[in-house]
Amino acid sequence: MKTNTFLEKLLQGEPMEWKTLGEVAKLQRGRVISKQYLSENIGDYPVYSSQTANNGEIGTISTFDFDQEAITWTTDGANAGTVFHRLGKFSITNVCGLVNILDLQKLDYKFLFYWLSIEAKKYVYSGMGNPKLMSNQMEKIKIPIPPLSVQKEIARILDAFTAITSELTSELTLRQKQYQYYRDKLLTFGEEVEWKMLGEVCDYVDYRGKTPKKVESGIYLVTAKNIKKGFIDYEVSKEYVDASSYNEIMRRGLPKIGDVLITTEAPCGNIAQVDREDIALAQRVIKYRSKNNSILSNDFLKFLLLGKKFQDNLNKTATGSTVKGIKGSLLHKIKIPIPPIAEQKRIVNILDKFETLANSLSEGLPREIELRQKQYEYYRNLLLGFEK
Repeated sequence: MKTNTFLEKLLQGEPMEWKTLGEVAKLQRGRVISKQYLSENIGDYPVYSSQTANNGEIGTISTFDFDQEAITWTTDGANAGTVFHRLGKFSITNVCGLVNILDLQKLDYKFLFYWLSIEAKKYVYSGMGNPKLMSNQMEKIKIPIPPLSVQKEIARILDAFTAITSELTSELTLRQKQYQYYRDKLLTFGEEVEWKMLGEVCDYVDYRGKTPKKVESGIYLVTAKNIKKGFIDYEVSKEYVDASSYNEIMRRGLPKIGDVLITTEAPCGNIAQVDREDIALAQRVIKYRSKNNSILSNDFLKFLLLGKKFQDNLNKTATGSTVKGIKGSLLHKIKIPIPPIAEQKRIVNILDKFETLANSLSEGLPREIELRQKQYEYYRNLLLGFEK
């Protein structure tokens, strides 16, 4: 087994023991806090539940159950085993658990949080279709107990990496809002320009029909799941069709680089631009291509369809109570503005820069965040690589 010399230098020969979480901490559950209770007792103190969005917070109330440093974890559902570090006044619901360290001279909360962020998910029980991590399982997790000074140093290093990622994420949120603001401002037109229906200025192919047979490898199949707000995500879902059947599958029209894609259902209204030709397109996707590039640029079309004006019109036209969808025949009739081609190019030049910074997976902030996250995970695994 490879020796972790980095960790050895931190320990400097100091003895280390292992304990179960139940031996070093008191575990307890939250209480039932209903939506009605939340609405009737609005205040300043956060209530944490099983979700991971918004740091687990589902609302704020006028009272609190805890005023301390602690670790909470999700006990039930898809996020079971997710852990959070808490500090201050708060409450938790019945689908959360609380970890109280018994002796703070022996164990540090932040160190324990980072350890549990790796280990807790391993103890989740997924039987009967509902993942769970109850206290009787949580208390079995083995915890390394190096000297307190080592724990604090490990937590300090990992905090520094986490802070960098948090700062980048905050900046990304700001840049995305900035991008959306300028996109909608630049794409606001009135009667000074001509408006035409999508179907008048674009050729289109609706890939509805029978789902093509999938294979282990071949031509990449872009489905509605792959089409995001402005780009194709080739990692979220990987499906393929047989290369020998490609022309038959795509007999209605082959995709070309620059074509604009829109999803018609599940989800409805996501937009992307084709950036490679070796792909097939699945059902619930419609492909648009400008009939005349001297009148309408495909790049400009992409930004138009992403814009608030078009998306609002699409949502008004879409039908369905639980799952929104739109028929191609109705989609083709939605009108879009056609400013002079020189103005289209100017707008695209501006928005391309914003989009690269805010959304690009190969460069820009999303790429930087991905690299920083990998760096954090590398050092986390190195610093917490204790041999059991």
